[in-house]
Amino acid sequence: MSSCSLNSRGKGNRNNRLPYYKEASFTPYWLSKDTTELKDFHTIPSFSLVSQKGDTITENSFEGKIYVTDFFFTSCQGICPQMTSNMKIIQDEFENDNEILLLSHSITPRKDSPQMLKAYAQKKGIDDDKWILATGNRIDIYELGRKGYFIEKDLGINKGPNDFLHSPNFVLVDKEKHIRGIYNGLNSNAVQQLITDIKTLKKEYL
Repeated sequence: MSSCSLNSRGKGNRNNRLPYYKEASFTPYWLSKDTTELKDFHTIPSFSLVSQKGDTITENSFEGKIYVTDFFFTSCQGICPQMTSNMKIIQDEFENDNEILLLSHSITPRKDSPQMLKAYAQKKGIDDDKWILATGNRIDIYELGRKGYFIEKDLGINKGPNDFLHSPNFVLVDKEKHIRGIYNGLNSNAVQQLITDIKTLKKEYL
């Protein structure tokens, strides 16, 4: 089943804020960023991966950053090229903004070595300092996608650890590692909404 019809989730409409999300249902929680409820709220778990530059990246690599993440693979001939093109729109929009990073995880990490990811980055015009392409342990990446980012939201299929992970979704994460929105990375309107929401989120830190 395709999730190409998935609408963007994360539109701010309460005092120009974005909601918080803590489970795969993506039920919005409208919370103040100073509330004690956030102390035990879902955050992205710890991880250790390798970038296209061969560097080890962890959750600490995104300390103090807002970032957008997705899951792809370099040999994909289906949805991934369009996802990459739309992620590049976000890269170019925030090219000179050091607060914003992008993170794409390979779902075929055995094939997508750092060297393969580097070649893909060069082919697609990816800025290595702005947009990290990550490889690593397959089980860890799939666990992170499904239980950390809830990336397969709305696919309508319950999958196990051996099932292929594939989704067009982009996820917006704030500086405290909370999920603040999910967007269809194939939909140009959703991508523009994501750009708007990043700008809204940035205002929380002024």
